Amino acid sequence: MEYETILVDHVGDVLKITLNRPDRLNACPPRMAVEIADALRDQGGARAILMTGSGRAFCSGADLSADGASSIATGKGAYGALTQAYNPVMMALSRAPVPVVSAVNGPAAGIGCSLALASDFVFASRSAYFLQAFVNIGLVPDGGASWMLTRLIGKARATQMMMLGEKIGAEQAENWGLIYKAVDDAVLQDEALALATRLAAGPTVALGIMRQNLVKALESDYASALLTEAEGQLIAGDSGDALEGATSFLEKRKPAFTGK
Repeated sequence: MEYETILVDHVGDVLKITLNRPDRLNACPPRMAVEIADALRDQGGARAILMTGSGRAFCSGADLSADGASSIATGKGAYGALTQAYNPVMMALSRAPVPVVSAVNGPAAGIGCSLALASDFVFASRSAYFLQAFVNIGLVPDGGASWMLTRLIGKARATQMMMLGEKIGAEQAENWGLIYKAVDDAVLQDEALALATRLAAGPTVALGIMRQNLVKALESDYASALLTEAEGQLIAGDSGDALEGATSFLEKRKPAFTGK
């Protein structure tokens, strides 16, 4: 697929996806959602993913004025856009077989908030904020926000974000446990890339299973989680990285994982 709304680049073993509509604060029309999902599926051998925005925003939400997207503002149009574009990209993020890091460099609102928070590690510049703005225009949060926020920060704070539609700054988001870390604006990209690179050098099979197990654990009982872990261990234990991990431990050296 030829991309019009995102930039895709490989930095070593890291696939970097940059939302690239800076003149619109990277507002996300359905096409952008489709393009992100495509990039997530076609990783080109990457062992970690880094997602960020160009310019002064991460993503200001769905673009209601993009060509062909004006009907999103209606109930029927919104339903179609969600089921055909936005929900699929959220599922693609959930199912990615490698770790995902996001570098939130400015506003992350609406679907942009969901895109950012779906990562395994969320960095945010101190000038960034997270916003569930739907109530301000008479709509309800989407992009998995009602599922995600209650699990990240609990019902009370999720209700606050959703029903009051107030900005949550980066430092407050870190204090709440909404994100991994708030950092100075000047070092955001470097810190996020450093962690993505570290993850990309890790045992990829095991890391992929971990992120899937975490999602499943949020939906299953204890006994099911125990079985899921055992099944995952069956796969990870047969990987080349597991053999390298055991060998390096016995040889008292740092493991050199290959992602296989």
